[in-house]
Amino acid sequence: MAMTEAKIRKWGNSLALIIPKEITRLEDLSEGDIVKMDVSKEKRVDAFGMFKGAPRFSKEDEGDSDF
Repeated sequence: MAMTEAKIRKWGNSLALIIPKEITRLEDLSEGDIVKMDVSKEKRVDAFGMFKGAPRFSKEDEGDSDF
């Protein structure tokens, strides 16, 4: 069993996943083969919102020796 990530793309009126060539070779896949999939959506982390609500940094904090 091989694992990879794939991006969902529009194909006509449907959505499609393209299996990378390396995986088809590794698993000896051909057109018409039936495969099983375990699907989970990748969660994105928005780094810009990570510190929302955190206390502001001030000049006085620079000399803080707790670090």
